[in-house]
Amino acid sequence: MDFITFLLKAKLKTYSAGGQADQRDLEDGTRELTYREDDFFYRDRYFGFNPFVGEEVVWQNGKAIWAMNYYGGVSDDSVAGQDVYLFLQKAMRQVSAERPFRGPNEYQEGDFVYEDRSEGSVDSFLGGETIHFQGRQVYSLKYHGGKVG
Repeated sequence: MDFITFLLKAKLKTYSAGGQADQRDLEDGTRELTYREDDFFYRDRYFGFNPFVGEEVVWQNGKAIWAMNYYGGVSDDSVAGQDVYLFLQKAMRQVSAERPFRGPNEYQEGDFVYEDRSEGSVDSFLGGETIHFQGRQVYSLKYHGGKVG
């Protein structure tokens, strides 16, 4: 299995799936989601709910090879944070091999619209995502990362 295939599978099996597989809450308040296959291991750890901060790391044969940091949250109380995050999970299930960071360039369902803009490649990137509800921005997140060695 190559790195991109693994990363996509890990993202689809953890947060975007509702965090059902290999999820635990740590003593310091961190939520941790993990996925392992072949010689790869993925860990996503984040603090908080709104706002939140986190980090995804991929190891291969016990060595960290890729990481991404992110910070974001809901910015408008007119829509429930839980509804925004459920929509975010749906958008993140649309992740692609061309841009395996967060969700697609755009995804819409009902009154929600997700947009993601990034620059760079999986080796070194930065970007941001927003969610709009009925035309108002209600959520934003910034992220960056790339290969480590």
